[in-house]
Amino acid sequence: MTRNSTIICKNCENTFEKCFKFCPHCGQQAKDNLTVGVLFYNTISNYFSFDARFFKSFLPLMLKPGYLAKKFVGGKRLLYLHPAQLYLFISVIFFFLMSTLIVRENVQNIDKALKNAAVEPYVLDSLKTETTKVLDSVKIDSVLTPLNNISFKEINNDNVKVLDSLIKTEVEGGSVLQSDFGYNFRNVDSLVASGASDKEIYKVMGMEDNAGYLKRKFYAQTLKFLKQRNGGQIVQAAYDAIPVALFILLPIFALILKMLFYRKGTYAYHLVFSFYYFAFLFTVFSVILVVNTMIDIPGWIESLVILSTFFYLLVAVKQFYENGWLSSFIKTWLISFLYLSFVLPIAFLVLIFVGFLFY
Repeated sequence: MTRNSTIICKNCENTFEKCFKFCPHCGQQAKDNLTVGVLFYNTISNYFSFDARFFKSFLPLMLKPGYLAKKFVGGKRLLYLHPAQLYLFISVIFFFLMSTLIVRENVQNIDKALKNAAVEPYVLDSLKTETTKVLDSVKIDSVLTPLNNISFKEINNDNVKVLDSLIKTEVEGGSVLQSDFGYNFRNVDSLVASGASDKEIYKVMGMEDNAGYLKRKFYAQTLKFLKQRNGGQIVQAAYDAIPVALFILLPIFALILKMLFYRKGTYAYHLVFSFYYFAFLFTVFSVILVVNTMIDIPGWIESLVILSTFFYLLVAVKQFYENGWLSSFIKTWLISFLYLSFVLPIAFLVLIFVGFLFY
């Protein structure tokens, strides 16, 4: 082999014959001239495997339930796109659409509604009282109860503001919104408006001095919410946590499949099925989001589309696990019942809690 008949790979620097289109050592193209098209294609294909396998996989994914999963576990692992890659690509598109078309608008609407619904607190300046009202000893005792942990030697300007606000609230009377956590929202609003310190407000809210980190965090976030009225940010944080949650929810879905079809292969087999099914779900939801931006889809049509995902799962279970129709229907119903009745509600509550703690 002469030197003129060989070239050196620019990537791995090994020598190979000029007639090769790809380096036999690393696989890079022999003549990989950098253009905008090449740069775009390489970026997409490297991160999302956006190549011919995607198009070969997409139609069977939508029209042949269970087909891709069955072929993949059967050994055809290069002809179609890898299940995890297909799921990743479609989920990225779905969350981008959801964030663009739904989340941003919902967050703005929630923040606007909360600010419009904010109740003006009662605030009293002890040096500029227009009218003097006399409270009996029982009334005074009820007002001072939230401050029972403060001795009179410790009273300072912040304590005076607290006392003024509470007295004003009690004297004015009227309906008062009481929280389920043992404190009065109007009292807290009054303290916030009067400029009381967070420490004093926490006392009125009922937080103990020896409260743990999680409890302190909860009270801090509650006070932050009452001050800023930005509940939309809680929703935003919950939405942001969904992609992370799905890395747990999808394996749980596969675990349910494993329990119901414990003789039908290892856990990895059920995970393959789950990747393809969730990719299908995200595709359907993405189409609904896009179509809804162009026309207002009637609710009954959306309900039918969502119901169709159950029948898709039924056919997929029938084809992949090779069970009879009755057995497939019963197990598909069990899968849907367990997932929708237990897994998703718990996940939803966790997302809201996480969103509240970290917004």
